[in-house]
Amino acid sequence: MCETKQVNLVTHLKALLKANSKITRRRCSYEGKLLQTQQICPDILSRMDNVDGNGRRMIGIWGTSGIGKTTIAKAIWNAIAHEFEGTCFLENVRENSPHGGLIQLQKTLLDKYLGKKLKIQSVDEGIGVIKEQLRHKKILLILDDVNRLDQLDNLAGVGWFGEGSRVIITTQDSGLLKCHGIEFIYGVHKVFDYQALELFSSNAFGTNEPPNDYLELAQRAIAFADGLPPALAILGSHLRGIDIRSWEENLIHILKRILQKSYDALDDRAKEYFLDIACFFKGEYEDYVLQMVPKKFIEEFVDKALITIEWSKILMHDLLANLVKDIVHKESPNDPGQRSRLWFYEDVKQVLTESTGTRNIKGIMVKLPEAEITLNPKCFSNMVNFQIFINRNASLCRHINYLPRALRFIDWGRCQLQSLPPNFQGNRLVEFNMSCSIRQLEGFKHLPNLTSMNLRDLSGIPNIKYLHLSECTSLVEVDDSVGFLDKLVELDLDGCVNLARNTSSMGCERLESFPEIEVKMESLWALYMQGSGIRELPPSIAYLTRLRELYLYGCFNLTTFSTTLRLKSLERLDLCDCKRLESFPEIKVEMESLHILDMEGSGIRELPPSIAYLTRLRELYLGGCFNLTSMKSGIKLELDPDVLQDDDSEQ
Repeated sequence: MCETKQVNLVTHLKALLKANSKITRRRCSYEGKLLQTQQICPDILSRMDNVDGNGRRMIGIWGTSGIGKTTIAKAIWNAIAHEFEGTCFLENVRENSPHGGLIQLQKTLLDKYLGKKLKIQSVDEGIGVIKEQLRHKKILLILDDVNRLDQLDNLAGVGWFGEGSRVIITTQDSGLLKCHGIEFIYGVHKVFDYQALELFSSNAFGTNEPPNDYLELAQRAIAFADGLPPALAILGSHLRGIDIRSWEENLIHILKRILQKSYDALDDRAKEYFLDIACFFKGEYEDYVLQMVPKKFIEEFVDKALITIEWSKILMHDLLANLVKDIVHKESPNDPGQRSRLWFYEDVKQVLTESTGTRNIKGIMVKLPEAEITLNPKCFSNMVNFQIFINRNASLCRHINYLPRALRFIDWGRCQLQSLPPNFQGNRLVEFNMSCSIRQLEGFKHLPNLTSMNLRDLSGIPNIKYLHLSECTSLVEVDDSVGFLDKLVELDLDGCVNLARNTSSMGCERLESFPEIEVKMESLWALYMQGSGIRELPPSIAYLTRLRELYLYGCFNLTTFSTTLRLKSLERLDLCDCKRLESFPEIKVEMESLHILDMEGSGIRELPPSIAYLTRLRELYLGGCFNLTSMKSGIKLELDPDVLQDDDSEQ
């Protein structure tokens, strides 16, 4: 598992500077300087004029966020817009595309060129109207910040527009441009050191270079901006007119002001979710956080450079997290029970042991230096708005009399409760993790909002996405209703050593049969059953229509893998060390997604001719297959010889 990467201060400042420029709608004065120093316009414009064939051309401009792609596109627009019958600049295509946004973008495009509003009911209808109405018009179209191929397919197909038309696309994904058939792709890179110094100096001093006594500090400021033109311009303008003795101190103050300004620009609901991330979810996996924070707000925070997502984890700069925590602390400096969120161990201990919490508290994270504290049985009684409870390392002793109905997120592994309070209804829960904990859920059945659960009862939770029952060592069976959980994404039964019936996953050594799947489960993409005692997989596994990864390695009792294999979305199949599996199932349809097939150490005797349906197979592992005596004739697979592992098998 990858460790969380620390957010680099320089990179974060760069991103914040860029985001802040969007928020304030400031029109920076560095465009001409940037274009002059990098000589971008002449290069792109010469390519646009050099056109063969039908006289149309698409240009791609790509580079990292904040590098100045939009600025370049605007400069080109200003230089050549007068040459066309019609022009349209569609900004923020990525942001405006979801939830029917492509239709609106199509309408905007047509309105700009035709000067009238058209009724369009579907994306396909919009494509037809664009092709019909604009096929003879010489147009200039700029699509800014594209991130998906379907956006290009639905807004600017090849050959849609008239002779002499130009389409300019900005994106962070050069591969997307290539897939759309765009031949000329211009990469925007960071400016060189001397260019950065010139650009920064023009904004900070109004000259092409800094005064001699400012040179060293200017170079340090440039390091903050990390060579990105927008960051250089904004940072320079912030420092303009400041005395040299105040520069170093002001670099940090500038960052804090930008952070505060970015936070203040959020609406009230976004601020609440952002406080949750800063106080409780910094460094957590995105899927975990999405149980509590809607995706649209995650995307907003990324767009405004308040968070980043790396290795699927949500990261935030420490300076920003501390600023946000200071906002919470100021809610009630002397009484933690009056604040909205608690994370500092002394405040948490005081509230939970002395029962001093109030209706103001919305969330608590327990991370204590000592391993054990004694709960006051009434500690949650006054927290009627309490929504988030996360316990990371403390052993919280004694029972509790009350849990607030407002609770939405409980992550409380290895708690010592035998059962939940009888009056707790939990109908607002979306995350419920009490692994290695509770044994019974009396009166706790109807959970309509729950999407993630770490317990063993499944009744009344049709919307569950993540089912984690790990280390429930007393668990002997799982309710048959698991076969109807059509929204299930992840299933984990690691360490359920006494499980003897139905569902399976890692470490379920006594498990012998997999449940029949009653409905299509289109959300489940990964199934981990390694090391289980499973003997066969039923034909109904074909209902896992979106399954991409299936792990069965170490299933020593597995003898039958259905009679046919119809999992068209499967990308990886791991049958390593399945010693009793002697035959590979017949493949009835082309499986274009399967890239990796690992049967190393299995009991496989032969590969059937239908394995040729694995048309995209790139890695086939057969090492240690001592029973493998032949591969049927006529099998044609284009495999990389470096990954065909069969050194120990008899061919």
